[in-house]
Amino acid sequence: MSAFIRYLPAAAPLLLPWLIHLATWLVARSLNMPAPLVEAAGIFVFLKAQAFESRIGKSLCPVRLWRRHVAIYLSAAKPSRTR
Repeated sequence: MSAFIRYLPAAAPLLLPWLIHLATWLVARSLNMPAPLVEAAGIFVFLKAQAFESRIGKSLCPVRLWRRHVAIYLSAAKPSRTR
C-alpha cells in the first residue's frame, strides 16, 4: 500500500476544503465571475433543484405509482353494471 493511500483518511479533512475552494475558483475563473457570486449561484441552484425534486418526487414515489397502477387495473377489470 502506498504512503498516499495510507494517510488519505487522515488528510481528507484537510484536503476537502482546499479542493472545494480550488473548484470554486476554477469555475469562477472560467465564467469570469467573482467567487462569492459563483458560491451564491451554486447554493441557489441547489435549493431550486431540491425544491423541484421534493415537489415532483411525491407524484413519482414508487408506492404511489404502484397504488395508482393497481387502482386503474382493478377498475378496468371490473365489469360495469349498467341497467
